[in-house]
Amino acid sequence: MASVHDSLYFNPMLTNGVVHANVFGVRDWVTPHKMALLVLLSELGRAGPQLGLLERRRLNRLLLPLLQGPDMALSRLRKAIEECCPQLAGSVHIRLKLMAEGELKDMEQFFDDLSDSFSGTEPEVHKTSVVGLFLRHMILAYNKLSFSQVYKLYTALQQYFQKDEKKDGADENEMELTNPEDLDGKMEKEELDGPLREEEIACSGPLSQKQAEYFLSQQASLLKNDETKALAPASLQKELNNLLKFNPDFAEAHYLSYLNSLRVQDVFSSTHSLLHYFDRLILTGAESKSNGDEGYGRSLRYAALNLAALHCRFGHYQQAELALQEAIRIAQESNDHVCLQHCLSWLYILEQKIFDSCVLLEHSVNKSLHFGLPYLASLGIQSLVQQRAFAGKAANKLMDALKDSDLLHWKHSLSELIDISIAQKTAIWRLYGRSTMALQQAQTLLSMNSLEAVNVGVQQNNTESFAVVLCHLAELHAEQGYFAAASEILKHLKERFPPNSQHAQLWMLFDQKIQFERAMNDGRYHVADSLVAGITALNSIEGVYRKAIVLKAQNQMSEAHKLLQKLLIHCQKIKNTEMVIRVLLSIAELYWRSSCHTIALPVLLQALALAREYSLQYLASETVLNLAFSQLILGIPEQALNILHMAIEPVLAHGAVLDKGCAMFLVAKCQVASAASYTAQKKIEALESAILNLNEAKNYFAKVDCKEQLRDVLYFQARLFHTLGKTQERNKCAMLFRQLHQELPAHGVPLINAFK
Repeated sequence: MASVHDSLYFNPMLTNGVVHANVFGVRDWVTPHKMALLVLLSELGRAGPQLGLLERRRLNRLLLPLLQGPDMALSRLRKAIEECCPQLAGSVHIRLKLMAEGELKDMEQFFDDLSDSFSGTEPEVHKTSVVGLFLRHMILAYNKLSFSQVYKLYTALQQYFQKDEKKDGADENEMELTNPEDLDGKMEKEELDGPLREEEIACSGPLSQKQAEYFLSQQASLLKNDETKALAPASLQKELNNLLKFNPDFAEAHYLSYLNSLRVQDVFSSTHSLLHYFDRLILTGAESKSNGDEGYGRSLRYAALNLAALHCRFGHYQQAELALQEAIRIAQESNDHVCLQHCLSWLYILEQKIFDSCVLLEHSVNKSLHFGLPYLASLGIQSLVQQRAFAGKAANKLMDALKDSDLLHWKHSLSELIDISIAQKTAIWRLYGRSTMALQQAQTLLSMNSLEAVNVGVQQNNTESFAVVLCHLAELHAEQGYFAAASEILKHLKERFPPNSQHAQLWMLFDQKIQFERAMNDGRYHVADSLVAGITALNSIEGVYRKAIVLKAQNQMSEAHKLLQKLLIHCQKIKNTEMVIRVLLSIAELYWRSSCHTIALPVLLQALALAREYSLQYLASETVLNLAFSQLILGIPEQALNILHMAIEPVLAHGAVLDKGCAMFLVAKCQVASAASYTAQKKIEALESAILNLNEAKNYFAKVDCKEQLRDVLYFQARLFHTLGKTQERNKCAMLFRQLHQELPAHGVPLINAFK
């Protein structure tokens, strides 16, 4: 193997006009772009005292990305310098022009003069500074070139400069032919593009080791924190293939290729790249150098662990379990407690697919704290809280546990876990039906600045936590009838998490659900039915539930009942309690519509018992409202009014606008039914009170554009006004009812025979 690579280590090559050596042997080499940077540094040294403080600060901020980043076109480099100091950009251009249009000895003299920067008692550049190290590397790389290579470098410099001159000439001709307004627009667009978007630069030749390391670290950071600013998957893979072509044993490039393949859910490529990463890690000896004799075994056990995580991500649980067993076996042989704790965390994730592994998770948290692994311990606490939330534990105990994990986060500055914790709190409050608290937590996260270093002007990372919180925020606004605000949030989500990003499925699902609810409220069942396929593709349980709702609205009772029964059995099997309760409420509504009111009562009582057992307060209140409606239908409105007063407060405080409207409508129905046994004066007061409640319900329904419910309210109001002898108000309600009734004809269902 070594003999094959020996020829690559020390033989300089010329590719696309760039003199370079393979990255195995030489850390850096001279290119025309780097010569332009050397000219910039030289001119900066000369003009140093004449530059203002602001210009110098801008140039200093510009230098580091230029020194570390890949090569770029001269026109782009000039534009970057002009934005900092136009005078210096002109000096650099003139110096390069003299060198490119001069003779070879001018370039030789330029490199000879560079060494003078380090001479004297107070040199212009310190040898150990970033600029000093760059200058020394370039001087050393240039001195190692043979005469033929120096000539090729000079030719490449001429081509580099001439290409820029031709581009300038073409731009001038275009400016003459372009009208001023169009030119202004073009310049504004170029300014918005920014001079230092390295991810937009495709390097024609191989990168040096430093450039490659900078490129990989930058792209890996962007993939983690802000995927939208990273290269597109295809472009990034092309650049990585270019890197690996010149250095097949570059392990970090294989790992970035693995991360890139995960973005597009490519199982084969991600597995291939992951295995190559650990193979190269072992072959290059990087692990054994840093970890002694344990390096080889360490790579093997972490390779098996990462392979298990990969299979688990794609749902290949059997293969994941086999890989995890291998990682545990090697870690036990090596007595590696840290690796074993990571294995234990993944074992919990695998085992929870089969049975309740709460004891395993508690053990993992305790061990992680014992071995000083705050990240793992915090993740364990987060998982434990999530599991306890689904098990129906009290919210105050869960928040206490999250408070303890937050102390760990702030103590160790774990920014990512701080975001996850707040997103978790938002989801828990949503689960318990406390929308006000969920809104508060969502706003807390969105108003926070990240503790991690991100791009200039960017204060937050585009991580899953922000996607989750923004989705909840959009849904909360839609529930309150603020559809324009919800659309703006979804638009922001689409920009922040494009469709090809890994968290895009979150906003896609919420977008489909919001559209579905709007279509159902508007009575456009055919539109809602067309959205079911998209919801099912993203979440099969939600899709089946929505399909049953559409069938129920279309009066296809038997088909809806069959679908709901199948979904109920499935949700009970996987212990999805929230969906079980929602399905039971829908089944009860089917029984009402079929005039089987007594059969609906046991179903509702079962739903109420589950909601209270699992502390789902909002669902419990909704179930009580359904029970009150059943009592109204069964002829005991007084009892219905009594239990309504117990359940209506959480609905009005935290409920969706549609639920508030339905609750007020139900109160009005119960008041009218109870008034039958009242005296004349008391009956009039009860009916007037019912009209006020109907007005409130009407406002709620109008806010979400729920035309069917509006029609029912208007019908009811017209009847009440007729009873009270208010002819003008009755006629107005009757006219509005007629307009809606013509737009949405009834399907043969009595108006009084449905709660929602």
